[in-house]
Amino acid sequence: MSTKTLTIENHDETVADGIVLIDFWADWCGPCKQFAPVFEKASNEHGDITFAKVDTEDQRQLAASYGITSIPTLVGYRDGIPIFAQPGALPGQVLEDVISQVRALDMESVKKDYAEAVAKQAAGDGAAETTPAE
Repeated sequence: MSTKTLTIENHDETVADGIVLIDFWADWCGPCKQFAPVFEKASNEHGDITFAKVDTEDQRQLAASYGITSIPTLVGYRDGIPIFAQPGALPGQVLEDVISQVRALDMESVKKDYAEAVAKQAAGDGAAETTPAE
């Protein structure tokens, strides 16, 4: 399986299901060029995983929404939940280890923890500070 071009328009549907690995890169980036064949090789060996690439020069808004400050950066999702983000060009064996770890995740536990974190963040963002009545 080859890599998919990820854009702001197809992002949400792309990350919604299964395992998705996203490579944030740019054409001028030397480490990105080193990582590209490693990422492509993994995409050919793991047909059940979606491998997506984001050209940070073309998709500035998408890169900004992730807070990308260093490239290449690898971001992983499983079942619509962001699992990790790692800057730097990973060697092939490290990428394979990441894939193994993502496959081994207990997703029931991850989903529970994620839902709790989202709820806590929402409560913190939406709660107005109150002072006790005197």
